[in-house]
Amino acid sequence: MTITVNAAAIKEASAKLSNWGRWGKDDMSGTLNYVEPHHIVEAAKLIRKGKSFALGIPLDRTGPQSGLFGGRFNPIHQMLATGTDALAGQQDWNKLRYADDTLMLCVQGATHWDSLGHIFYEDKAYNGHSPKLIDSRGLSVLGIEHSKDKMNGRGVLLDIARFRGVPWLKDGEGIGNDELDACAKAQGVKIGRADFVIIRTGQMERCLAEKEWGGYAGGDAPGVKFENCYWCHEKEIAALITDTWGCEVRPNETKDANQPWHWVVIPAMGLCMGEIFYLKELAEDCAKDKVYEFFFCGPPLIITGGTGSPINPQAIK
Repeated sequence: MTITVNAAAIKEASAKLSNWGRWGKDDMSGTLNYVEPHHIVEAAKLIRKGKSFALGIPLDRTGPQSGLFGGRFNPIHQMLATGTDALAGQQDWNKLRYADDTLMLCVQGATHWDSLGHIFYEDKAYNGHSPKLIDSRGLSVLGIEHSKDKMNGRGVLLDIARFRGVPWLKDGEGIGNDELDACAKAQGVKIGRADFVIIRTGQMERCLAEKEWGGYAGGDAPGVKFENCYWCHEKEIAALITDTWGCEVRPNETKDANQPWHWVVIPAMGLCMGEIFYLKELAEDCAKDKVYEFFFCGPPLIITGGTGSPINPQAIK
């Protein structure tokens, strides 16, 4: 489909694709409601090798954050007690020698989920909730804690970079709906209701290979086109996940809005979204055995009122 992306297109998609009230006026889980017990049972049958792939990046000072988006920073890891303290006798008063530490981080600074309270459209959040309920104390509605037991099911990798025959897509290259369908067909998989769809662009792998994050965490990137919101709605997927910082193509297809796809999929559709996923090893294994579906598990930390959560999700084949 061809869409001229502008404020009118955003308004039209928000109205056509809205899931407000679909799962009740108090719903805070959005498209994760598609996942029913039988989906999880069927997904578990995809585990045949007992082989796990970690899809999270390390939480350390070498992460991608450079302040490009909202002043986000890489995790700050500090020691509260150390082995050197122990050997110096500084802990003997406690009759226990130990190590202890603390971690300060942005919940969306590394591999993470976005919560449904992360983005507003005009004066409303998902399901008609008021942004007034999201203040300095956290999210009174739509916090990430509502997803604590819902991030399990069938995962499908759509390896767009390998489908195109390139190591990675260039920044600014968009991915259309037809290409997603063609990639799925070439890989021998069908996208179905309640799936956790993972799209590989290779952008993170390029940054790691070049040993330079550059604008990764807030700049230009390959990604899905705005039209993808219609694809996600039609397929009734549980979540869309990518190896980029924002899923959608950057520069955006319009200057009327920053991240126009986000404007629709979170506040109107309630779509679960995963970002900054590490996909290299999973993609290599899928290319080798030609199996692009697996059991997916990625529960968030239970951060009460959180706009998201860092995670180390697993793909298990």
